[in-house]
Amino acid sequence: MSIFHSLNTTGSALTAQRLRMDVISSNIASVDTTRATMENGEWVPYRRKTVTLSSKEGQFSNYLNAAMGSSSKQGVGNGVKVTRINNDTETPFKLVYDPTNPDANAEGYVQTSNVDPLKEMVNLISATRSYEANVTVFNANKSMLTKALEIGK
Repeated sequence: MSIFHSLNTTGSALTAQRLRMDVISSNIASVDTTRATMENGEWVPYRRKTVTLSSKEGQFSNYLNAAMGSSSKQGVGNGVKVTRINNDTETPFKLVYDPTNPDANAEGYVQTSNVDPLKEMVNLISATRSYEANVTVFNANKSMLTKALEIGK
């Protein structure tokens, strides 16, 4: 195991949380988009995107599992990676009454995106706090490595 393993682990978390914040920002920016993609020959509004994270597998989990007497391969302690970015197909589009909109149907309703700005702001705060916590861990690790190098002086 490298002395930089903890920095790499924290770095992967920083990258993942940054991508999560980017996706959330994209969702917020597209909240009023009524024509995003073509599905079955029709324009549909923007669909909310979510990020799925999973743990990385590596040597540390093998050492940890061996020390614990377990043969589990869950990738404990190796950081995270983005598994995929999903489109939220379960949440329905919102209908807004606006008969003057060119995208309105015969009854005057317009389909808008399934993005809930309140939910996105909560997720953005969560991602920001996770990012800040990982920056703190990164700085603590860097400080410990620096102090360890100063011992030999």
